[in-house]
Amino acid sequence: MKKTTVGLAAATLAVGLVLGIAGRADATLEMQKKAKAAGFAESTNCLYCHNEKLPRKGAVTNNERGKWLVTEKDKQKAKDIKGDWLKNYPGGK
Repeated sequence: MKKTTVGLAAATLAVGLVLGIAGRADATLEMQKKAKAAGFAESTNCLYCHNEKLPRKGAVTNNERGKWLVTEKDKQKAKDIKGDWLKNYPGGK
């Protein structure tokens, strides 16, 4: 019984670490709504910031705009990306 308990604990820890390292997809529909509200009507789908039509958790690639937003999030030490940051995006529309 002890081996089973230790094995279960190790497996749980391993899954927790994998999920923690994998992170989460940063984009949400709420961010898209806020970008539209900030005057970016062209942000109608995920391709505005991503290279995929529908990014999946763990399989996301950002285009230049998306990479810039992630950099801004890190610079500002923000919890989430803000749609109105797009006003400062140097790459234009």
